[in-house]
Amino acid sequence: MRVFSTNPVIQKKGEINLREFNSLEVRVVNHDLERAMKVLKKKIQNDGLFRRLKLKKSYEKPSECRRRKSRESERRLRIARLKRSRYAG
Repeated sequence: MRVFSTNPVIQKKGEINLREFNSLEVRVVNHDLERAMKVLKKKIQNDGLFRRLKLKKSYEKPSECRRRKSRESERRLRIARLKRSRYAG
């Protein structure tokens, strides 16, 4: 089972270049489709496709975009600090 997810490159506000493609590949072993679908969903979630689709569903004001990016950045930093503290001490 192979799924192609787009990795869009935004050139200008609202323009998306779909030239770059990442392929996600899931092997189906012993006709176990349930397991393959579970693995596929996890890979798509880690790729960020669900998040991008959710964001593109409706218009996001520039102020909301800045606020969201700031929150995401703070979250990433907080997680990185937690990981560093776990491995350091």
